[in-house]
Amino acid sequence: MRRNILITGASSGLGEGMAREWAARGHGLALCARRVDALQRLREELLSRNPELCISVKSLDVNRHDDVFRVFREFHDEFGTIDRIVVNAGAGKGGPIGTGLFEANRQTAETNFVAALAQCEAAMEILREQRQGHLVLISSMSALRGLPRVMTTYAATKAGIAALAEGLRVEMIGKPIKITTIYPGYIDTDINRKMKNRPFLVDTVSGCRALVRAIDREPAKAYVPGWPWNVVGFVMKRLPLSVLARAS
Repeated sequence: MRRNILITGASSGLGEGMAREWAARGHGLALCARRVDALQRLREELLSRNPELCISVKSLDVNRHDDVFRVFREFHDEFGTIDRIVVNAGAGKGGPIGTGLFEANRQTAETNFVAALAQCEAAMEILREQRQGHLVLISSMSALRGLPRVMTTYAATKAGIAALAEGLRVEMIGKPIKITTIYPGYIDTDINRKMKNRPFLVDTVSGCRALVRAIDREPAKAYVPGWPWNVVGFVMKRLPLSVLARAS
């Protein structure tokens, strides 16, 4: 079944990869990000492979919250129906708390949580109005535990996203609006490329293909790729803090 799918942060990384995968499946795409030039190139690439696709691109800085509501509404009016909205835009700056890097941590907190809240508000307005649809929030395996040093703020924001999604999921029980939380492991993208330790890393194409397969099932939550992250997730939730400190 053809769907119209809105993806934020679609100019690079996971957003770009998911757009390619869904385009290959023939879905309509509403793509937004700050770098509209990159979105235009992606659109041209996808249309060159399948000219019948319906692909719209718009510039969006998710930290401009009024623009989030406007752009989501413009996409809805253009497509008529938005079947799936993927809250994907995020940031990975940061440093240990109390080491003079508040500005970087603040930017990550605002982009990854406050802007995600704005996207959820705008998305749910549309889905409630339609009385159907699928909201997907891209969290992280780091959300499962508090993590030290440069990961502290990032992990906290991703935990916040997961809690936000669960609250919506509880509210939508028995209603035709699905809420999915995705916990990606290490998929090779710019946001993690400078990290020294990326266990169980998969390439971008394989990772995004796994993401799309998981999302298309519309589960309540999914660790992606399933192997080995289902096992890692089980273990992470139970590790003593002393072990977590050595492993981070």
